[in-house]
Amino acid sequence: MTSSLGNLRDLYQQVILERYKKPRHRGKADPVSRYQKGHNPSCGDTIELTLRLNQAGDRIEEVKFEGEGCAIAMASADLMAEALTGRNVDEALQMVQRFQDMMKGGVEFPSEFRKLNVMQGVSQFPVRIKCATLTWHTLKAALEAASSEKLEEFVSNE
Repeated sequence: MTSSLGNLRDLYQQVILERYKKPRHRGKADPVSRYQKGHNPSCGDTIELTLRLNQAGDRIEEVKFEGEGCAIAMASADLMAEALTGRNVDEALQMVQRFQDMMKGGVEFPSEFRKLNVMQGVSQFPVRIKCATLTWHTLKAALEAASSEKLEEFVSNE
């Protein structure tokens, strides 16, 4: 049993470091349908999220992020961007809730999103949960915003 936990911890660290060093979704969506800044005051992570939605505004076609932060915050942003591309807005909002529940030690994601489950390792470190959830809070605010009007205030997850 302990060896499988050790393997899981290794996988968790490996995925986080890989996504931190070589993010696949860094940049700006083109064109930008939604823009939102997020900030984690407790450790200084800052994220700028841009989304491209379809013409009807009910499906995410592209998620990109820029910002500065710890490996957990940046890896979480990259994994989220990958998982939510192509999803409809309602489904994306349900996934935000599921991610937050997972960070509290709750449900996992189904196998098609198993990469997101590696972030479960963060839930063992309560002070780092806000790092992992920052980008998800920011996405939720972006999707709930009425339009692409630039909201200058940061969304804080404090």
